[in-house]
Amino acid sequence: MAENRQGDKPREPLDWQQQALPWWRYVAWFIILLIFSWFWVSRGDPSQQALSYSQFKTEIAEDRVAWVEFRGDQVAGEFNQAVTSATPGQMRSINRFITTLPPVQDPDLIALLERHKVEIRAVSGEANWLAKALIGVLPWVLIIGLFWWATSRMQKRLGGLGGGEGLFDFGKSRAKRFRKSDSKLTFDDVAGLENAKADMREIVGYLKEPQRFRKLGAEIPRGILLMGPPGTGKTLLAKAIAGEANVPFFSISGSEFIEMFVGVGASRVRDMFASARKEAPSIIFIDEIDSVGRARGTGLGGGHDEREQTLNQILGEMDGFDPHEAVVVLAATNRPDVLDAALLRPGRFDRKITLDLPDKRARRAILGIHVANVPLTDDADLDRLAALTVGFSGADLENLVNEAALLAGRENREAVDMETLMSARDKIVLGGKRELIISDDEKTLVAYHEAGHALVASQLPTADPLDKVSIIPRGLALGTTEQIPDVEHYNLRQSYLRDRIGVMLGGRTAEKLIFGEVSSGAEDDLKQATRLARHMVTHWGMSDRVGPVAFRRGEEHIFLGREMTQQRDFSEHTAQIIDEEVSTLLKKIEEEIAALMKQHRAQLEALASALLEKETLESDEIQSIMKC
Repeated sequence: MAENRQGDKPREPLDWQQQALPWWRYVAWFIILLIFSWFWVSRGDPSQQALSYSQFKTEIAEDRVAWVEFRGDQVAGEFNQAVTSATPGQMRSINRFITTLPPVQDPDLIALLERHKVEIRAVSGEANWLAKALIGVLPWVLIIGLFWWATSRMQKRLGGLGGGEGLFDFGKSRAKRFRKSDSKLTFDDVAGLENAKADMREIVGYLKEPQRFRKLGAEIPRGILLMGPPGTGKTLLAKAIAGEANVPFFSISGSEFIEMFVGVGASRVRDMFASARKEAPSIIFIDEIDSVGRARGTGLGGGHDEREQTLNQILGEMDGFDPHEAVVVLAATNRPDVLDAALLRPGRFDRKITLDLPDKRARRAILGIHVANVPLTDDADLDRLAALTVGFSGADLENLVNEAALLAGRENREAVDMETLMSARDKIVLGGKRELIISDDEKTLVAYHEAGHALVASQLPTADPLDKVSIIPRGLALGTTEQIPDVEHYNLRQSYLRDRIGVMLGGRTAEKLIFGEVSSGAEDDLKQATRLARHMVTHWGMSDRVGPVAFRRGEEHIFLGREMTQQRDFSEHTAQIIDEEVSTLLKKIEEEIAALMKQHRAQLEALASALLEKETLESDEIQSIMKC
């Protein structure tokens, strides 16, 4: 089990749109330039005079016009000699003129020009080319700008891969690519998981020195499946492999392949594997692969076409690896039971590595990593804290240290002490303290209930040792009794399981003995006791009447389509026997606990009185009371 110390995240490459000006600024500048050019050209020549049509014909009749040029509905021309035009503040010489033809065609104009021997020229009647270009190009510029803006908005909504993903990049891989220098994690940052790290070092060695293995005829495993409960360090271990091997690392979640459009997932798979092959040796990491690799054709509604096509593409890509391609596919899941059988066969995921919850030694190492940057007082005992955190994952331990640091900061402490660490642990395990106003009668009932749990736990031979008893409301509970095992159990004996049920029933039995009735406070105790008793009967063969038979009961998940299609492997008569055996087992254990409670009633009342006085009793205080 393992988690990493706090470190810098890999630096992502900047998008070109973040380095350059926004697109709309380029469009705005282009439009301004076109408008300015149009006004510059259309402002007219300062040496050109505008004439009315009547004045234009008068100038022709007086033989002052040398030539004319027809430009659509306009006529430009030149005088035989410059004329003087007076403008406000200055005199200037005019050589050319321009006029506009009337809407009704003048049939005498051409004859007039010919009589006075005026040279006639003609050009295309189209408007000025720049104005025409502006009119023709500007709408397209606006359309392209709008299209660009829409694709940019889509990119922000869909997310991208390191660079910009536009509309036409929709089918490309969205895997995050880490360069060789981006991953700073190594196996030293992963505490515990020694067996898993040993297997991974072999992969790292192949990626670094493939020839050393190839000369022996060995081929690199194409796929490695990391399995384990949430928080056990699967993703962390994959990053550590990339850091150790110093190769490109492509990371993606299985859910990122699936989109509403059919075929997008398969396209992204192809693009991701093609990118990894180009940069081989490289590593592909698919987190939560069960979201795309679930067994095909199962479930209440049958298969899912897009997911199954994506899975088929993954299977095809892994089969298509050249034996000498140094591309390793890592995948992580906490649900290996739902994966498709074709995905798990040799040749695809050749190696399966199970990551379990950390034992005491691994928890101590993980705590050492997470407290590296946390100031601790001398009384902070990480060995004891590791012993008190049975069942914690690496992520849970990281959260515990963080909660302790937050609590110390809230109380303006200079360092984190053992009391703060224990308070953080209680908050995670039991929940935060509740400000409830409880009557004296109800508080007394809670005290006897918890005293009953504590009494039974201290008297039964195989029960886990007591650590703390409290009647302070936390989370959903009005009181708590904590037991910490001396050793971690991996194989549960029948006597140990019976004593666990006895401790669960101790609170209810104490209520019945002292008050003559029971309360609703034992609801959770009864649920846990019933579940454990049913497992003893149906799973572990711990019933003489049922015998050494294991029955499948509530094991399958309905979304897999298995529980509905498979027949129940026991009859209604057997189901009745199972129910009777579970009830008989619980009643028998309750009778034994009731007899034990009557025998030690004095200690029960002493524990309840001490709880009413102090509200919390530690293990040494409980032991001193039990010896009286």
